[in-house]
Amino acid sequence: MPYGPHSASSGLTAAAPSRVPASRRSRAVPPLPRGLRARAGAALRHAAPALLAYAAVRTLGLLVFAVWAHREHRGLWHLLAESWDCDWYLRIAAHGYAQTLGHSFDTNNLAFFPLYPLLIRAGEALLPEPRGAIGLAVAFVSSFLAAWGIFKVGDRLHGRRAGVLLVTLWACLPVALVQWMGYTESLFTALAAWSLYAVLTERWVAAGALAALAGLTRPTGIALAAAVTVTAALALRRRFSAAAVTGAVLAPLGWLGYVGWVGVRLGRWDGYFAVQKWWHNEWDGGVGTLRWMKRLFLVERPQLFLMLVTVVLLGALVLFALSVASRAQPLPLLLFTGLLLAIVLGSSGVYFPRARFLLPGFPLLLPVAAALARARRRVVVPVLAGAALSSAAFGGHMLLVWLGPP
Repeated sequence: MPYGPHSASSGLTAAAPSRVPASRRSRAVPPLPRGLRARAGAALRHAAPALLAYAAVRTLGLLVFAVWAHREHRGLWHLLAESWDCDWYLRIAAHGYAQTLGHSFDTNNLAFFPLYPLLIRAGEALLPEPRGAIGLAVAFVSSFLAAWGIFKVGDRLHGRRAGVLLVTLWACLPVALVQWMGYTESLFTALAAWSLYAVLTERWVAAGALAALAGLTRPTGIALAAAVTVTAALALRRRFSAAAVTGAVLAPLGWLGYVGWVGVRLGRWDGYFAVQKWWHNEWDGGVGTLRWMKRLFLVERPQLFLMLVTVVLLGALVLFALSVASRAQPLPLLLFTGLLLAIVLGSSGVYFPRARFLLPGFPLLLPVAAALARARRRVVVPVLAGAALSSAAFGGHMLLVWLGPP
């Protein structure tokens, strides 16, 4: 026993620690407790099939994209790490935020939330790597943390097989290539998945803290914060819990903190919403979305990528309806996906990134994962293979054929 009652009678004398230099003693990192290491190892082994499936699907997508980009003489690194919104985050990490509202559309970087560029800046201070590489590394690691959290949710609700299938379906989404780009979707999904899992296991402080971090990552963090706070408040009706109160209070602080900070920085209480207005992004209850769909299918010939976005949006609505109708999905998941859909569909902003905005809504895939978990292998294998190949093809089209941002 390393710290048992027999330690004093061992061969070590009281003066032994003095022979170790003080600088080395101060840098020593205590090992993890054996029990914690064992539990972490068991949890990782349990999730391994899901993580391997995720890696296989996304590697296929990356390989297809790399070959396609090479044939098109396009720079793979630039497209994944430095293009479009990647560049916005890299410049925020390098130079910080604007101090005035300005008078030009689509130019104020205060529209982008701060956690991801802060992580890039922290990584740059620790590692001698290019800023783009650090941003891509954050997204890559976050994607596996997201896959693990998604598996935990699916495993808890429907079993291990459904958890693996849920992760695989998330990896096969049409715009899933974004998960391995210098974007915030993987980071936000990781925080959302683990926060929702913490809610399901009634770990309220962890749920609230993770929701607060998600609120510092994307505007839709308010959907996760509301789901955590409402669920914690309902739990308090059954039984008082200081942890539930803490989680409920913590959850919205990240989103409220950044929105409030922008207001202070710009000297007006509605500063953040003024910034969004300059980005043509206001909530109109879905009028703008319906106009976009009408324009795409009734007025002009739609482009393939915009058709794909529309299919994703309509499919998400169907999946949400199935989730509600099944009465099997827990309330926090329904609240999160319902509010996420309301924000994405109810916005008057640009149309093309909305499929990407729904990437964190993984609970929408639970009905499909549960159904596949009950199906025979001869059904599951071709469905997943087709989905993985389609995702690879759409990912290449998104960055190499579509002329706008993903």
